Amino acid sequence: MSTLDPVAVFRTEAAECLEAIEAGLLDLTHQLDNKDLVDAVFRGLHTLKGSGAMFGFEALAAFTHHCETAFDRVRKGEVAATSELVAAVLAAQDHMRALVDQPDADHGDTGHKLLAQLQAAVGGKQAAAAAPAAVPTTAAGREAPAKKKNSWRIRFSLPANSMANGTNPLGLLDELRDLGECTVRANSSAIPPLDALAPTELHISWDVTLTSEQDRSAIDDVFIFVLDDMELSVEEIGGQAAATAAPVEEKAATAPVAAVSAASPTSVPEFRPVEAVPAKREAPAAISQAKAAENVRVPAERLDELMDRVGELVIAQSRLSQLASASADIALRSVSEEIERLSGELRDTMMVLRMVPVATLFSRFRRLIHDLARETGKVIELVTEGESTEVDKTVIERLADPLVHLVRNSIDHGLETPADRLASGKTEAGTVTLSARQAGGEVIISIKDDGRGINRERVRAKAESSGLIQPGQPLSDSELLQLIFAPGFSTAAAITNLSGRGVGMDVVKKTVEALRGAIDIVSLPGQGSEVSLRIPLTLAIIDGLLVRVGSGRYVIPLSAVEECLELSLEEDLRSRGRSFISLRDSLVPFLRLRDLFRTGTKPDVHQKVVVISTGTERVGLVVDQIIGDHQTVIKSMSKLHNNVATFSGATILGDGSVALILDVGHLVAAGQQQEAQLRVAG
Repeated sequence: MSTLDPVAVFRTEAAECLEAIEAGLLDLTHQLDNKDLVDAVFRGLHTLKGSGAMFGFEALAAFTHHCETAFDRVRKGEVAATSELVAAVLAAQDHMRALVDQPDADHGDTGHKLLAQLQAAVGGKQAAAAAPAAVPTTAAGREAPAKKKNSWRIRFSLPANSMANGTNPLGLLDELRDLGECTVRANSSAIPPLDALAPTELHISWDVTLTSEQDRSAIDDVFIFVLDDMELSVEEIGGQAAATAAPVEEKAATAPVAAVSAASPTSVPEFRPVEAVPAKREAPAAISQAKAAENVRVPAERLDELMDRVGELVIAQSRLSQLASASADIALRSVSEEIERLSGELRDTMMVLRMVPVATLFSRFRRLIHDLARETGKVIELVTEGESTEVDKTVIERLADPLVHLVRNSIDHGLETPADRLASGKTEAGTVTLSARQAGGEVIISIKDDGRGINRERVRAKAESSGLIQPGQPLSDSELLQLIFAPGFSTAAAITNLSGRGVGMDVVKKTVEALRGAIDIVSLPGQGSEVSLRIPLTLAIIDGLLVRVGSGRYVIPLSAVEECLELSLEEDLRSRGRSFISLRDSLVPFLRLRDLFRTGTKPDVHQKVVVISTGTERVGLVVDQIIGDHQTVIKSMSKLHNNVATFSGATILGDGSVALILDVGHLVAAGQQQEAQLRVAG
């Protein structure tokens, strides 16, 4: 059994901590006087600093300490929270992330520049101090009025496996020393005999007497990262009631301990026998086990591996079902049906495990909007809708970059400056809306702005000058707007940090097509634009409708199928040259897949029409036979077939043969194009 790397675990938790800090800072931008947000950011910075020191990320701990000190001053009312301070800590947070990912890399003087920016934001030298100050001073350099000192007795013990998990108890003791004058005694009574001692286990507990101006919350913050698994008792000395985080039973016993002077935190402790208080370790066990059972961290690659195994199981189950259907053995058929049911449930469970809400994707854009607003001088509001919509994690990962390009494009090309918006009768603040909704087997993610809209004359002029279209070539509005996704296409007058090189929208189109998706654009002059990405919910296993065309078998995604009709020979002959069927008083175009695939076979007497749709567009597919539903494990096409737009993938059938999966979006577009051509001709 493999063991988790403590450093990898720290990096995962540090990433979550940094995300929480960033979210708190962005919220603070709009509510600079919110004390709860200030406290939340301070706790996040404190946790990151303490845990970084425990796991040996000394550069991270030292750098984060300066940001923590700045927010501590805000928390105490010594300086005010400003947008400049938030921006400085946001920039510093990016550097913290770099120190987590590459602690040994050469980051140059980035840290010094960020600390200078932080110092300027708080208006004092304390923010860039190299060491923590025991007594805070005012911005002018005067010492603050002396505060009342409290004495505390702190007794704590860590789990036996804490050092193996990367927790360094010396880091906790150093943080306690930072709070004020303290005396530390180590209780070694629980150390087993040498022959039974495991070098990776911790058997020492500590008894600390602390005299500090800080309150109880500062002591709790020291242990905030390990509080769930440890035993901790904090008592205020002086006759007041004890504040206890975990029960500790006192016993009249003597044990060897170590007294360490707070004046030399780096000196080697000298051990001598004094009275000690051994800790009783039984109360938190049940609580810790209960909390551990609530959530389990699983690496994403393990989910991918499990998904592959489930896919192979589905293929094997399909083979078993085919064998059972050809057998007269009732017992075999019964077992086959049971395995089919179980494999279907396992597949559904696996798909749920892979689904994540798009909120994890949308949350990344708060920071992007904040930075772009400062860079462009525009006032921008971000609105998100449908954050609870769930999509396959692979889709989320691949959509991150395309959405960044679309948002940057909306802000740079779409939204006007505050002066232009006010002149046109709009509000000063422009709005960018990210929304997600599920439609059948697809999720539709839209990026909408209330800006100036797309200038169609400029798009056509640029396309003609670039040779993408012939001068005066007739194009529908949809075809004209789709030109902005052409490689190298840009209507920007000058190249900026945001746009102008003509590569962003090309990346969007290629990524969406690789996900078997499609892009729709709607733009109204003076009112804004909306780009909608239609993406499959999953890229792994789908329910499909297995059909036969000639001698070949194909799979149509079941989520796109509306209904199935029979096409008689008379109706087929009557519709020659028109390719329309009447469906409840509406005409639906259809494609003869036998002609499209050039099978060279005669049509069956009783052909079928499978009506498929994407959004509001519908088209019929004429097939020879509908075989039935099929659990389809999607396999990627080879590099030689990447440009074949009619098919989105392949799957393995129960008999080992391969069936191609039809690209519904492409076929619907082809049907609608055929309908448009017939209407123009007739």
